[in-house]
Amino acid sequence: MKPLQQLVRPNIWALKPYSSARDEYHGAEASVFLDANENPYNTPYNRYPDPLQSELKAALAPLKGVRPGQIFLGNGSDEAIDLVFRIFCEPKEDNVVAIAPTYGMYKVCADINNVVYRSVLLDKDFALDADKLLAATDDRTKLVFLCSPNNPSGNDLDREEIIKVIENFQGLVVIDEAYADFSAQKPFRTELDKYPNIIVLNTFSKAWGSAGIRLGMAFAQEEIIGLFNKVKYPYNVNQLTQQQAAEMLARRFDVDKWVRVLLREREQVMAAFAELEVCEKVFPSDANFFLAKVTGADEIYAYLVRQGIIVRNRSRVELCGDCLRVTIGTPQENSRLLGALRTYKAEEGGR
Repeated sequence: MKPLQQLVRPNIWALKPYSSARDEYHGAEASVFLDANENPYNTPYNRYPDPLQSELKAALAPLKGVRPGQIFLGNGSDEAIDLVFRIFCEPKEDNVVAIAPTYGMYKVCADINNVVYRSVLLDKDFALDADKLLAATDDRTKLVFLCSPNNPSGNDLDREEIIKVIENFQGLVVIDEAYADFSAQKPFRTELDKYPNIIVLNTFSKAWGSAGIRLGMAFAQEEIIGLFNKVKYPYNVNQLTQQQAAEMLARRFDVDKWVRVLLREREQVMAAFAELEVCEKVFPSDANFFLAKVTGADEIYAYLVRQGIIVRNRSRVELCGDCLRVTIGTPQENSRLLGALRTYKAEEGGR
C-alpha cells in the first residue's frame, strides 16, 4: 500500500473540518446547553445529536469485532461509498476499478464525482479473477470495489482471490459486506489490522431489518476513519436513527433468529424455484436473495406485478440476461411467489 497521504486528495489532507458546538464541548456532564443556538423547548428533539455517535459505536464495536475508532456511521452505506470518492479520487484524473455485474451505486458515485470507472467482468459463474482485475489498474487507480456476497449474483467471491487483490494493489480495496450476515465466509472487517488498505462496508438494512432508518457502516483503520469524520457533514446521523439502532443492538438475538429463518427459507425456495417449468437455472447464493435465469424474464416480471408480487428484473445487467433477482421473504410470501409461478403459462405470456 502507498502511504496514506499519497492516496488522499491534497485538499482533503489539508482540510480543516467544520467544528460544531457538540465537537468542541468535552468534560463533565452538563445540564445547561447554551452553546449551539438550539431551541430550549421540545426535549429531546431540540438538541443536536452526537456528531460521532460515540455511544452507538461503543455498543456496536464488540458485536462487529472492531474498535470504536475503526467505525464510521453514515446515512446508509451510500454515504460511505460517496465519501471514499470525495476523499481519495481527484476528479478527471483518478480512476477506480470494480467487478461487473455488481451494486450500481459505485458507478453512480464515480459519475457524480467525475471519476473514471473501469468495470471488469466476472466469469459466467460470477467468479472473481484477481489477476484480470489487477490488470485493469494503473498508477491513477485509487480504489478497487468488491462486493461479497455480490449483488445481484448473490455469491461470495473467492476469499483467496480477494486477498490476492488486497496484497497486490497499492491503493485501497473497498469490500462491501452488506450481505455478510447471511454468509458462512469470514468477514474482512475482523482483519483490519492485518490488511490496513481495506475499507469494509456493512449496513443495518439487511440482517438487522432496519432499511428505513438509513444507517450504514464502514470499518477501516483509525486514520482512514478520521478522514471520513473530517469530510462528512457534522450531524450526518440523526438522533432518531441513533436511538433506533441502539434498540436494535439490544435485540441482536431476534436478529440471529431472523437470519436462521431466512437461511432455511432460502434453501427451500431456491430448491422449489429450480423445479419450476419457467426456471432454467438458479445460481448459488450466500445472501438473502438469489438470482435465477428464466424463460422470458420481462413477461414473467410483468405477470408477477399483475399478481401483486414484486421481484427485480435484472435482464439488462451484464451476464444477467433473462434473470430475476428474488429476495427471500416470509414463508407466506415465498409460498405466494412459488404458487403464482406454478400457474404461469409461458406459452401464453402469463395471461
